[in-house]
Amino acid sequence: MTNEPDALVVGAGLAGLVAAGELLDAGKRVTIVDQEPPASLGGQAWWSFGGLFLIDSPEQRRMGVHDSLALARQDWFGSAGFDRDEDHWPKRWAEAYLQFAAGEKRAWLHEKGVRFFPIVGWAERGSGAAGGHGNSVPRFHITWGTGPGVVDPFVKRVQAGVASGRARLLHRHRVDELIVEDGRVTGVRGAVLEPDTAARGAASNRDVAGEFELRAPAVIVASGGIGGNHDLVRAAWPERLGPPPEVMLSGVPAHVDGRMLGIAEAAGAHLINGDRMWHYTEGIQNWDPVWQRHGIRILPGPSSLWLDARGDRLPAPLFPGFDTLGTLEHLRRIGSDYSWFVLTQKIIEKEFALSGSEQNPDLTGKDLRLLASRVGPGAPGPIEAFKEKGADFVVADTLDELLVGMRRLSDVPLDTGLVTRHVQERDRELDNDFGKDLQLAAIRSARAYRGDKLIRVASPHRLQDPKAGPLIAVKLHILTRKSLGGIETDLDARVLGADGEPVPGLYAAGEASGFGGGGVHGYRALEGTFLGGCLFSGRTAGRAAARAV
Repeated sequence: MTNEPDALVVGAGLAGLVAAGELLDAGKRVTIVDQEPPASLGGQAWWSFGGLFLIDSPEQRRMGVHDSLALARQDWFGSAGFDRDEDHWPKRWAEAYLQFAAGEKRAWLHEKGVRFFPIVGWAERGSGAAGGHGNSVPRFHITWGTGPGVVDPFVKRVQAGVASGRARLLHRHRVDELIVEDGRVTGVRGAVLEPDTAARGAASNRDVAGEFELRAPAVIVASGGIGGNHDLVRAAWPERLGPPPEVMLSGVPAHVDGRMLGIAEAAGAHLINGDRMWHYTEGIQNWDPVWQRHGIRILPGPSSLWLDARGDRLPAPLFPGFDTLGTLEHLRRIGSDYSWFVLTQKIIEKEFALSGSEQNPDLTGKDLRLLASRVGPGAPGPIEAFKEKGADFVVADTLDELLVGMRRLSDVPLDTGLVTRHVQERDRELDNDFGKDLQLAAIRSARAYRGDKLIRVASPHRLQDPKAGPLIAVKLHILTRKSLGGIETDLDARVLGADGEPVPGLYAAGEASGFGGGGVHGYRALEGTFLGGCLFSGRTAGRAAARAV
């Protein structure tokens, strides 16, 4: 491939691969540059659970879920809370994405070989108001093959382009500058980094071996967000979420460093909504880490008793799996850098899942025999491994023994009397099949959904019931994950300047563009929407660039 390509794509994650695939399908030539070694092709998406947001899908209908575009729009906009002048394009992207998720998204993916687990998950159940935050119905479709299953069709498309001579994949090429000539972006400059055999996700060297310069009529920035750079996370941390935590785990590799956002801004891009972000409160230290401060998120069912660092119960409706940022804000406002789940073996067996392709070998490996073990006795293997080896787990036969273990892991004094009181009060509410405890009411409501009753939500029981034991406590850390703001773009993924006009030759997709428009989620996400945002914005950018060149 000796001629100048039609487009350059910065970033070999999901959005970049999708954009490149669209360019190739349009008969264009494309070069992808990425600072990481070949092992990390696919970026963050490879590590994901593979959850995708779909509206009124066959999987939903088979599970008895009645969804609609109108209901999904109500949930999306009730969660997003758009309230700024600069939300003009994010709102339009939200409308376009909802149409995509209710329309051709599933068929488009199905044609590429993507398949879904038949039971739809109910993530981010919300704040308790019909018009407020959260999913009114289950919409979290788990990809058969998890993150790698989402990424694989697009990797193969690009690799086919490489084989045909119409695509190039330049790893270890770090972009340091977007070339601007006569007001138009015409290429990229940067450093060629020394080769590195680092495994996927592991830190790679930054030793410079040389320089490069590439030119093309179109440049697409698909470089990701800032979750691996805790300094940038703290600098962008909004006052509304309380003070930033002193200690955080990383839910993404270190190369998710946000460098390209400043580089794009220097070339004329307008960055918006940088204070909107999505971090989790259910992070646990990975006992077998790949990157520094590697954390894994627990995807909890609704039954665990949730306590702050001191031992006080979190207020309703801050139940596990309901309101991610509401919980984060509450903990930061009271100065809690961590919190606790208190649960039973019965709950962990039914309700705990771990986010990430590597933590779900049955779904990732498409192993039906291993998958069948999820409905049998015992927790899945990765869960039991964390329970046995994880630094944040306490297992005990009695509440008194559990409290001793919790005190041992506490960084601030734990009020054991308060914990005991909350456990006993909750257990007394189990004397009847009704009561005033809103969490128990939510559990019973969840079990009215067939999918939750089958594999996701344990039947209500006393925490101190010996038949449900042993008792388990899990210390939960704040875990960085996603940037919800980014480069402002129009509906063709063209990068906009501060004057609202497109920057000629420049496009953006994926997390770098706030998953579309500079912040398609507004303040809060509905889950399953990050991979989908990469797919939709990458597709849009690739098609628009192909039309332009």
